[in-house]
Amino acid sequence: MGRNQKKVIPQGIFEVYTDQKKRKLFTKSLLSSQKAEFGERIVREKDGPYREWDPKRSKLAAFIKNGCTNTGIRQGSVVLYLGASHGHTVSYVSDMIGKEGFVFALDFAARVVRDLVFVSERRENMAVIMADAMHPKEYVDRVSEVDVVFQDIAQREQAKIFLKNVKIFLKEGGVGLIAVKARSIDIKRRSSEIFEEVQQQIEKEFMITEIRSLEPFEKDHQMIVIKKAPPKASSAQIKKKESPRKKRNTRRRRK
Repeated sequence: MGRNQKKVIPQGIFEVYTDQKKRKLFTKSLLSSQKAEFGERIVREKDGPYREWDPKRSKLAAFIKNGCTNTGIRQGSVVLYLGASHGHTVSYVSDMIGKEGFVFALDFAARVVRDLVFVSERRENMAVIMADAMHPKEYVDRVSEVDVVFQDIAQREQAKIFLKNVKIFLKEGGVGLIAVKARSIDIKRRSSEIFEEVQQQIEKEFMITEIRSLEPFEKDHQMIVIKKAPPKASSAQIKKKESPRKKRNTRRRRK
């Protein structure tokens, strides 16, 4: 590798980078500090530090690593992140949207919200909201219209929560991503059945643009991506109209 050749290059997805061998994922750190925030490896380039993004620790990174076509997240995006937890993946979203973007990081557990606050104190493009995502009307006055809704919640009614928030906060034409956790919905049923059920529930409301498994990084997980637009009719809903058959002339010829 030449002295002037960068170790980190664009990956193909907006604001995501990779190494020369295309094995690792990175984001360009929003912070000028060379210190890791979550124990991640830091690659130093002339234009600033880049943070390695482990797909085993982030469902969004796993989605990208598995070949997603679009996250909807880019410089200047406004994002509502449901299920922000300790702030690991949210910090990478913060990197991706840059100083001109903004992320609303929501979680209901006090123990993780405290950690989220510490992360947000270092990042001016992030606001922490302690609330239950099942009841979006309780925080409707604290969240603006957003370009992207991202959900990573381990609750039984994941699809219902996602749809509620998309309807209220996502702008028309915006992108929604839901990391479906099959085992959190029903531990006894097959994951494939649960995924199909969630897909059907979502496609009744909005257009699904991509579906991708998160294995081998996350077992029994699937990412579903929607665009806030009317759903397209599924093949099951489309019935082919058969042209009326011509009546046969049954009259016998007279001899």
